[in-house]
Amino acid sequence: MPFNYKFDKLLAVRERQKEEALDMYNQSVKRFEETANKLYEILKKKEDLESYQSERLVVGLPVLEIRHHQQFVHNLEKTIDHYQKMVINARNQMNYYQDKLMETNTEVKKFEKMKEKSKLQYMAAEKLSEGRQMDDISIQQFMNRVH
Repeated sequence: MPFNYKFDKLLAVRERQKEEALDMYNQSVKRFEETANKLYEILKKKEDLESYQSERLVVGLPVLEIRHHQQFVHNLEKTIDHYQKMVINARNQMNYYQDKLMETNTEVKKFEKMKEKSKLQYMAAEKLSEGRQMDDISIQQFMNRVH
């Protein structure tokens, strides 16, 4: 008789939840990376602009151009603040899904461990049963020889 684990359906549900949690985690990592890269690009743009402005100030720069650059830097700083908040949110979301993934992974491991123990108990019981059957057969054969 083959081994049947009584919680197979529950284990399958937990494994499906684990796969969903892994998918959600991977999506959150991707969102975090995209947002962080966008923030990096904007920070790099601001750095380049400030470097360019410093170089231009050495040679001389019209006041109107300085105001234009300051306004542009100010707008970049607003965008940077926005993306910093987005990165923080994406990181928090990523950490949340990581915790969920670890939680579901632990649940699956518990059920797998229980299944393994149950299978070992089943195999031990089968071995004991086979031993008893062999003993019965031996006794019957012995009794047939005696009579």
